[in-house]
Parts: sequence; structure tokens; C-alpha cells
Amino acid sequence: METWVVALIVCSLYLAVTLVAGILPGLRVSKSVSGYVAADRSMGTLVLYFVLGASVFSSFAFLGGPGWAYSRGVAALYIIAYGVLGIVPLYFLGPRARRMGERFGFVTQAELLAHRFDSKAIQILMAVLSVAAFVPYLVIQMKGAGLILETLTEGRISFAVGAGVTYSVVLIYVLSSGVMGVGWTNTLQGVFMMIVAWFLGLYLPYKLYGGVGAMFEGIQRARPELLVAPGLAGDGSQWTWWAFGSSVLVSAAGFTMWPHLFMKSYAAISERSLKLTVVMYPTFQIFLVPILLIGFAGVVAYPGVEPTDSILPFLLTQLDLSPLLVGLVCAGTLAASMSSGDSILHAAASIGIRDGVAQASGGLDDRRERLYIRILVVVLSLVAFYFTVGTEASLVGLLLAAYGGVAQILPPMLAAFAWKRATTLGALGGLSVGIAVNTLFLVRPDLSPIPGMHEGVWGLIANVTVLVVGSLMTAPPKSERVEPYFES
Repeated sequence: METWVVALIVCSLYLAVTLVAGILPGLRVSKSVSGYVAADRSMGTLVLYFVLGASVFSSFAFLGGPGWAYSRGVAALYIIAYGVLGIVPLYFLGPRARRMGERFGFVTQAELLAHRFDSKAIQILMAVLSVAAFVPYLVIQMKGAGLILETLTEGRISFAVGAGVTYSVVLIYVLSSGVMGVGWTNTLQGVFMMIVAWFLGLYLPYKLYGGVGAMFEGIQRARPELLVAPGLAGDGSQWTWWAFGSSVLVSAAGFTMWPHLFMKSYAAISERSLKLTVVMYPTFQIFLVPILLIGFAGVVAYPGVEPTDSILPFLLTQLDLSPLLVGLVCAGTLAASMSSGDSILHAAASIGIRDGVAQASGGLDDRRERLYIRILVVVLSLVAFYFTVGTEASLVGLLLAAYGGVAQILPPMLAAFAWKRATTLGALGGLSVGIAVNTLFLVRPDLSPIPGMHEGVWGLIANVTVLVVGSLMTAPPKSERVEPYFES
């Protein structure tokens, strides 16, 4: 039997197991919106750990990470840098958000900000921002699934069919089980990803060079510029220092502001469980080390691979590996795609209905709200699939663009818990201006005063400025609304 057939059978079996693992947990929670969106606030440390980890390390990590290591060298270390820094705010904000959620019934971060600043407009604006940022993030996951199956079968399964079949499975268990299905599939997928990543990260350098040290010695001889810090190579092949530093800053600012991560604060069974998860979380970053080694393994052995995001599946097709092993590795890559895609899809639909449609329409009863969330899950899947097959943007490029908008949520979120003087006008104005400025420099990077600077930096500067000035120019908020956010 040919390699691709065996590997495809393994991937198909994995999809079937994931489907079952995603449907069964949904039977344990209530049929309410709180059960569908926040798992009745019942997630323990283990599930939270893998939900936070696996929902971030996705196609972007398994395909985009190696692709950047392959094409840009040590500039890819920005992925590890922002992950370690970005989780810190959740240690302080997450438990407080959970407390407010339990007290007032919040299940999204927009509900929290809308209550703190007494503004329905903030809630609707954040719904629009979140859904808009989620679409390219979901496209990344679909692209990863399509790319791995297309490469694995040498084109026998098209890119579009591969993405469509994989996300049909995701769609079924997200519709069925909501966040509990997401949580338990993420646990399964997270364990699987770790095993596959460490195996490949150590095996490929050994197979091609005789070891990790020998691999980097070969890169030093053939492509030394890839081992130089961004901005120092001097040949234009890597990021500038401004581009590297600002990308780390914006990505760290937006990391836990992604709604599908922040919303897990509401799902935690206790504040202690949430804090413990955050403290443990940086260990998940270690998993990125072998991921980047995969990309470095192809630099000297297989130069000129395009697109660079395909370097992992390309290496699998070039090396004499067991068909069963190839299948397991490809299944692990699908796990990376699905473990983020399901969480993104669920959060985007929940936010779009609960914070957008429900607020604009004057409210929905529990049954209709859950129904509309499910309908939006299907709609967003179709929209993301359309862009998946219609855009050629790189996986990392798509994610960096999305981070600029999401990072704008951090200033009002910090102000909600740290500055009693912050007002509705300041928060709403800062968020609106920050989004507008970020979008302007995203569309017109040539207008940036510092070439290469991430557009999100300019958005954050404008955001904070308007937040502070607007708050100081308006009357302080009522103490009875603010005080619950500052109780110990």
C-alpha cells in the first residue's frame, strides 16, 4: 500500500476519534447559553492548561513557525518571546474577570467592559472587532489543514477539499458540545501535538545532519545571516530591529486579549485553578523549540522550498519514513489546526451573537441565543473557508495583522481593574481611535513614521492617549459601578 494511502487512513481515524471526543463532553453540561459558552464554570486545571496552550499553538505554530525558521532564521524566536510575556496579564486580570462573571453572569470580555463603563456601544464595537480579527485567525487554521492533506496526498486531495473535510468535523462537535467539546478535544490534541513536535524536532536534524549541533554548524557555513539577530544581518533578508521588537510587543499585548483565551477565565472551576494554569503555561512554550528546529532542518538540506509554510509536509514527503509514522505526524499537524480552529469558531460565534446581535436587537431569550450562536458558527465557517481558498497570504503574516486589532482591547481592560477614574468616553474613544489608527497603518504601511514598525504600536499609543485624556475631561464614574472591580 502506498505511503499516502496509509497516512490518509491514519488521519481519517484521528478525525473520527476527535469527533467522538468532541461530542461526548457536551452531554455533561446544561443546555443553557452559560453551559454552551462557559461550561457552567466547571473547567479544572488540566483542561484549562491544554485549552490555553493548544488553542494558541495551531497551524501557525506547526506550519508557520517552521516556515519562518526556514526562511528568516532566529527572527522566528519572536514567537517564544511574546508567548512568555503575553500570558502575564491573565494572572492578574483572569481571576478578577472570573469573579465578576460569577457575580454578574458574564461569559464574554465585552460584557465585562460594557458593564464597567456602562456602555452598550463598547460591547457592540468589541463584538465587531473580535469577529473581524477572528476570521483571519480561522483562515490560518483552515489553510494549515488543507496544506497538510494536499501535500501528504501529492495533490490527490485538493487544498480546498482537505480544509473542508477537516473543518466539517470541527463544525459538528462545536455545534454539538460548545466549549466543553473544545476543552476535551484540545486536551487530546495538545498531548498529541507535544509528542509529535518533540519527535520531529529531534529526529529530523539527526536524520539530515547527524544531530542538532551539526545542523546549526551547517547553517552557519551556508546561511550565516539566518543565525544573526533581527536588524543586525545588514542584508535586508530579515526583519529590522523595529519590526521584530514591535511585533513582540503587540503580540504580547494582544496574547491574552484574544477572546477565545480570555473567555476561558469564566469557564475555570476556581480562581486558584486559573492562577495555577497561568503559572504552568510557560512550560507549553517549550514545545515551540522542536517546532522551530523542524524549520531549521530544511535550510541546508532543501533550499528554495515554496511556499515556506509547507516545509514540514515537504520534509515528510522527501524522507524515507514509515507510512504509519507519516500518518501520525500529519494527524498531529491536523490536531494543531483543529485545536485552535474549534476554540476560535466557538468564541467568535458566541461573541457575535451575545455581544452584537443580542445587544443591537434589545435582547434574546436563552433558547434563541443558543440557536443563533450555532447558526453563526456555520456562517463564519463558510466565510473563513471562502478566504482560505482565495488568499495567498502567509500564516504568520495573517496572524500578525490580526494581533494589531486585538491588542487594542488591553488598555480599556487594564483601566477597568486598575484605574477608578477611567470613564465611558475615555474607554470607548480610546478603543475606537486605536482600532482606526491600527487599521490605517495596516492598509497604508508607507505612512508609518518608522518603517517596519508594527501598526498595532501606533494604535496602542493613540488608544492610551485618548483613554487618559478623555477620562480626565469627563466626570468620574459612579462609585457603586466601579467598586466591585476593585474589591480584594
